[in-house]
Amino acid sequence: MLATQKVAVTFSICVREEYEDESGEQQTRFGVAVTTRLAGVGTLCPFVNEHGAVATQSFVNVELGEKGIEYLADGLHVQDALDALLSADDGKPQRQLHGVGHDGEFAFSGDECKDWYGDHVGENFTVAGNLLTGEAVVSSVAEEYEDSRDEDRPLAKRLLDCLAAGQDEGGDKREELHVQSAAIRVAKTEDEAVTPAYNDIRVDATETPIPDMRESIELATESYEMALERYEEAYEEDDESGM
Repeated sequence: MLATQKVAVTFSICVREEYEDESGEQQTRFGVAVTTRLAGVGTLCPFVNEHGAVATQSFVNVELGEKGIEYLADGLHVQDALDALLSADDGKPQRQLHGVGHDGEFAFSGDECKDWYGDHVGENFTVAGNLLTGEAVVSSVAEEYEDSRDEDRPLAKRLLDCLAAGQDEGGDKREELHVQSAAIRVAKTEDEAVTPAYNDIRVDATETPIPDMRESIELATESYEMALERYEEAYEEDDESGM
């Protein structure tokens, strides 16, 4: 039986995007974002690599996320990978598991998840949530992503707007829990000399996760731009040397 972490995680989104890099090569980026009314969600729920993004929630089984992206890296279709993991999990009825790979999407919500719970599978993205004020939370996350997917902004910033849209619709219904957290992770097939810090960022314990995450992302953007300006030549030389 797979190991379980008894933490009820609230809502998240996983996405896949195709894009063209500066050299004209086709690349793929994957992202996952999550927030909840508990501390430290970034250590439990979001998993991403250059082969896919997975979120494990409701009563969290961390191994579903860890092994999920490993299976995607091995070339498994996302549905085959996540179905196989759920089949081996005795706690399947309490799980929410969803994600995207290079060739598809998958979402599962067990019938013992806590109301309101549900999921949405869109074109190249998935959303799922539990312990929500209602279905509108998941719908608003999906709508925000669809509306912003063609914008020329970093994926991490658009994913934060998706979390904000869910929060605006009520988000996690457990208002008595004032400590909250959020996390965003992005990975690309593109080999970048420097990875922006906002592509792996989280707030672990706060009463205002969305504003705090927004401030962190803006500061991380500023830091990234300053580092490129000051050390760009050194980065390029290091990349060319293969060191």
